[in-house]
Amino acid sequence: MGGIAMSGIFFFLSQRKKAVVVAAVISTAFITLAPSHAEPNFTDQGSAWSAADRKDYYVRDQGSRLLPLSWFKALKHTDGTGFLEDSLGRYGYLPNPDTATPGLPIGFLAARENGVDTLAMTCAACHTRQIEVSGVSWRIDGGPAIADFQGFLADLDKAFDKIVHNDDAFADFASRVPDQDRADLHRRVAEWFQPYHAIIEKSLPDPPWGLGRLDAVSMIYNRLVGLDIGASPTRILEDNMEKANAPVRYPFLWNAPIQDFTQWPGFSPNGDDLLALNRNIGEVFGVFAIFHPAETLLPIKKRYLDDCSLNFEGLLRLETLIKKIEPPKWPWALDRTLLGHGKELYDRQCASCHEIDLRGERRACNAKPTWKTLVQDVGTDDAEFKILFREASTGVLEGAWLPLPNVNLRPLGSREKIIDLLNLSIAGSILDGLVDPRLLIQHTFQPLLEECLPNDSTAEASKNVLAQSLQNLLVGEGLLKPKPEGAPKPSYESRVLKGIWATAPYLHNGSVPTLAELLKPPAQRVVDFKVGPAYDIENVGLSKDQTKFDYTFRGKAECTQETRSSGNSHCGHDFGTQLNDADKKALLEYLKSL
Repeated sequence: MGGIAMSGIFFFLSQRKKAVVVAAVISTAFITLAPSHAEPNFTDQGSAWSAADRKDYYVRDQGSRLLPLSWFKALKHTDGTGFLEDSLGRYGYLPNPDTATPGLPIGFLAARENGVDTLAMTCAACHTRQIEVSGVSWRIDGGPAIADFQGFLADLDKAFDKIVHNDDAFADFASRVPDQDRADLHRRVAEWFQPYHAIIEKSLPDPPWGLGRLDAVSMIYNRLVGLDIGASPTRILEDNMEKANAPVRYPFLWNAPIQDFTQWPGFSPNGDDLLALNRNIGEVFGVFAIFHPAETLLPIKKRYLDDCSLNFEGLLRLETLIKKIEPPKWPWALDRTLLGHGKELYDRQCASCHEIDLRGERRACNAKPTWKTLVQDVGTDDAEFKILFREASTGVLEGAWLPLPNVNLRPLGSREKIIDLLNLSIAGSILDGLVDPRLLIQHTFQPLLEECLPNDSTAEASKNVLAQSLQNLLVGEGLLKPKPEGAPKPSYESRVLKGIWATAPYLHNGSVPTLAELLKPPAQRVVDFKVGPAYDIENVGLSKDQTKFDYTFRGKAECTQETRSSGNSHCGHDFGTQLNDADKKALLEYLKSL
């Protein structure tokens, strides 16, 4: 019965697509922003990346739903200052003069949900960077943010804890929330706070992640298996949550859409828009999308979108925008006498791992080959890799599976790897979205169908193409393949280094402040360093002196197995470290030019 239904669904999608005549002409508008003394310089990131695209990227809704905006506007820090008095600048978020909601920084927006404006986050909050050189600010779109997400989450928790448990604090808060019955407001705030406090208490580590770092995998895991799949009414499964103590720096977004695998450990298949949804839906889960999968009378699956805030149209649009972002070009002068020698050194020392390799995968929904992503163990911190294999109770997802044609997909048991739960939840959400009448009427998936289903495709061919791409989402160990024998090595992706100058600190966990430090033997690398926007263009990375934030990264000096699993090890990647000073200088000059 499931196979017949799926055949009909894919036939319908194919025929619907053939009936659509696409006559849209997409034009890129280049606009000039109004001058401002605080406006940064924008690095050159290609002619396709316009000011209009940038403005859209900063506020494009993807489905995050944090809390009612009226509550957030009324919220005060425990010291009495309002959360929006500095546009969240104390956490490193960047002001957005073009926002429709004054005070919200880049990456934050007011999303309309059930008639209520809700505070939401988009990927720009974590993937927009601003650096300072000689007092001049430079904006790098798609770059890793220098932001303190843990500080923001923790302060939000403290503020609401006081409101819920202190009558005077609640009265003060309620006086600034318009048109609310006080008793009902307190009930609603307490109900919202219960799951929020649970994930904050269970997740946030001490010492904290700090500026520019986040244990995104653990937060996504904890959100899904800790808050979303338990029994009603709370849905909370506290025993499924663990400390998020494997922080990494935010990755840069340029080139991400054309890698064949992505995420630091290289566990996420990538390379077409359907697989991009996998990557981006997981991210939205981590920044508080609403996702409450439900039971259904059908024995073959669960319902994934009945109570879900995923904005598929916004997610697809964001991926289109990300494709336009090119690596930032070095804005300052380069020493042309060093570049030739630097390139020779790069070709000899770096290219075997970091060059563009067009022999990547040909994904089901994309005829173009991806860039092959080399994933290997180079002795760096292995904390993030280890958490990939966590297991948890499956809650309401027990017994779930997807009715994909010609796929022997086993149902989930009572306890599974969280990565399997995540992948099944994402694939189930996409599959439900593809057949959701509301989304079909809105043509939400039309661009995706145009990519996946050629005009001359038969119903059977269309079904097989989409089924194959959905299968690619289900890469967790155990669902589609047997568990490997032996412990896997802690491997991470070797990114193409275009624009690498703009992404300090280095290594996947942000433990090395400059490229010059990375070219030193691990035992000689600096252990502690300040983090902030001030940039050193000679050593390529963070300046030793930072004035904007009072934060120092505290690393681990020893290179032992224990420190390798700390989340803060600067060891490994022992390449180019034996070059002499002149060679290192030439290599750095070439790295600036990429």
